[in-house]
Amino acid sequence: MDSKEIVRRAIEFQRPPRLPFWQRVVPWAPDDVWDIWEMDRAEAGWFFDNAAPDDWGCLWQRTEKKNMGQVVGHPLADWNALKTYRPPNPRNSFYFERIGPLLDQAHDRYVVVTSHFNLIERLHMLRGFAAAMEDFYLEPEKVEKVLDMILEFTVHRLEELGRRFPGRIDGIFLTDDWGTQKGPFVSQKIFDHFFAPRYQTLFDAIHRCGWHVILHSCGRINPLVPRLLELGVDVLNMQQPRAYGLVEFGRQFRGKVCFLTTVDIQTTLPQGDPDLVREEARLLVQHWGTPEGGFIVFNYGDPEALGIPPGITEVMFEEFVRLMDMK
Repeated sequence: MDSKEIVRRAIEFQRPPRLPFWQRVVPWAPDDVWDIWEMDRAEAGWFFDNAAPDDWGCLWQRTEKKNMGQVVGHPLADWNALKTYRPPNPRNSFYFERIGPLLDQAHDRYVVVTSHFNLIERLHMLRGFAAAMEDFYLEPEKVEKVLDMILEFTVHRLEELGRRFPGRIDGIFLTDDWGTQKGPFVSQKIFDHFFAPRYQTLFDAIHRCGWHVILHSCGRINPLVPRLLELGVDVLNMQQPRAYGLVEFGRQFRGKVCFLTTVDIQTTLPQGDPDLVREEARLLVQHWGTPEGGFIVFNYGDPEALGIPPGITEVMFEEFVRLMDMK
């Protein structure tokens, strides 16, 4: 059975023969997913290794510490700018011209194309975080206009992706960080009013192309998860298992969605204790996986930015490899 089929079975709870792995770190562990980020490279210069302006007019800056940076200049900081503001062209050939050669390198792996900064993330990048949180109450009509603009861009770009590369992509990885360490940024009421219908439109567009919806979201987003599953999320990328309450979270959602996860990137991995890493890997497989599937091993991919000591990522993969055939 090839890698693509193993991942698909895990997502759809059809009894994969082993745990699938999303990693490009160690040669002795499975490498089942081919992830392509190039659609998000900005023609204006921004990418994850270059904190230049992006195509939305957001100005990025990074610290001396290795990281992707953050937006420090918001094109809609003054609402008057909305009158003349125009989003990028979602069908710009620049976003797609590097994808074909990368698809040729996928071989038998499950292919993911990543679309970063969807809905809430792009909203606060355009407006500024504090202002965006206030605007749900002070300027709701303007918020809806901007969200519709973001949604239209995202859907049209994904439709263009599908038109250019039919049958060659398996999943879309979306990012929208929704939580602090204690809970979501917004109330359930705000989420349901402003975001749920738009996520439904976005997820439906992805499913029409025959792709899985893979959603990354940091923070303790537990209250939002049932709604996200109703809207059609197939895979949740959870990188902070301890923030959710590892056992309690598994008890609530195990078997209802596929988890794409890692040992906790904020608490466990940076401590550098191999025994703690191994224990958490075991707990994750026990409490989040099922014999039918629902678990994909994930690698964050930037240990330097997280302050993870050398060798600890390998310890994590060693333990997951040891566990990968367990039912």
